[in-house]
Amino acid sequence: MNKDLERVVEIPEGVEVIISENNFVVKGDGNELSRSFNLGKIGAVVKDDKVVLTAKGATRRESKMIGTVWAHLKNMIKGIGEEFVYELEVCNVHFPMNVKVDGDRIVIKSFLGETIERVAKILPNVKIDIKGNKITVSSNNIEAAGQTAANLEKATRLTGRDRRIFQDGIFMTKKPWRVI
Repeated sequence: MNKDLERVVEIPEGVEVIISENNFVVKGDGNELSRSFNLGKIGAVVKDDKVVLTAKGATRRESKMIGTVWAHLKNMIKGIGEEFVYELEVCNVHFPMNVKVDGDRIVIKSFLGETIERVAKILPNVKIDIKGNKITVSSNNIEAAGQTAANLEKATRLTGRDRRIFQDGIFMTKKPWRVI
């Protein structure tokens, strides 16, 4: 059941893709994103404003890997042209939370009246904008923006309490590809 597979990614005008062994670099508009993959038996070449991913006699593993590389490459090319934006909302019922950016981390004070600070890490090249109870996380790298938004949500995660009663926290309200 082994097949010859091929996936093609179109490269828009003004974007340059450089492939050297397992490293992919996407440049354009003054931005640069890079990522390395363990390609194994998969071939990747740039031809005529297209990136062609091929596998001769591909097994299920190579088929999955081609799909993964293809999806990451599309996200990298899209990220060069526009930023990926996550929107979060600070929700509190009784104790008002203080959320502020402090270098490469976000400090959350007075969560459920706690005296200790909760901290969420900000990944490199991610911009955070806090206006009232709205937090905007944006970056050209979808993985960095998504992980930073998840770090914020995880910092205010509750365990051992009834979520129907204790509804405080920071929650995602919008992701780049859909509205929740």
